[in-house]
Amino acid sequence: MSHKTTLLLARHGNTFAKGDVILRVGGRTDLPLTEEKLGTSLGLYLKRENLLPDVVFAAPLKRTTQTAEQAVNAMGIGQDIIKDDRLIEIDYGPDEGKPEEDVVARLGEEALQKWNDDATVPDGWKVDPQAIINMWHQIAKETEEKYKGKRVLIVTSNGILRFSPHLTGDFNGFAKDHDIKVATGGLCIFEKEESDENWTCSGWNLRPHKIFESES
Repeated sequence: MSHKTTLLLARHGNTFAKGDVILRVGGRTDLPLTEEKLGTSLGLYLKRENLLPDVVFAAPLKRTTQTAEQAVNAMGIGQDIIKDDRLIEIDYGPDEGKPEEDVVARLGEEALQKWNDDATVPDGWKVDPQAIINMWHQIAKETEEKYKGKRVLIVTSNGILRFSPHLTGDFNGFAKDHDIKVATGGLCIFEKEESDENWTCSGWNLRPHKIFESES
């Protein structure tokens, strides 16, 4: 009998509307969503693909909890959302809340590219990569212990999500083959059989709203 456990990891929806100045928003900035489309599309996609979660977690920020609420409403499952402080977005230090052009001017494009290529933390950001990696392993362990054979939806942010491929046991190999920056509303799927040592990523940065658009 299979005991495949599934982690459904999603990035929150949009916090800026078209035409807004895009800011580097971290854990110290609690913006609400500007739309419901991405969270709703996430929920509709999970329902259509028979991936309804047994439990839902979210970082306790407006953008993450609202995305989780929209997804839950679209799925029609009536799940309570469990808020987990460990999932709060990283702290961008002196770049928190700054326009992206200012961030590029301070750090340079190469430093930001390294962040997007392999999660090398730029100078000044208050990020402990090993702590985030340990957090993902802890969450994965808790999921196996409490929700074996079930599906767990987690809504968090871009800076946190990019470290989740460490669950595969080969982050460097994964980062060479994938863009580790997850888009707003993006979904990543990790699965693990009871006998497996590591988790398998069966879907990375899936874009539910784009999938629906391409089918219409």
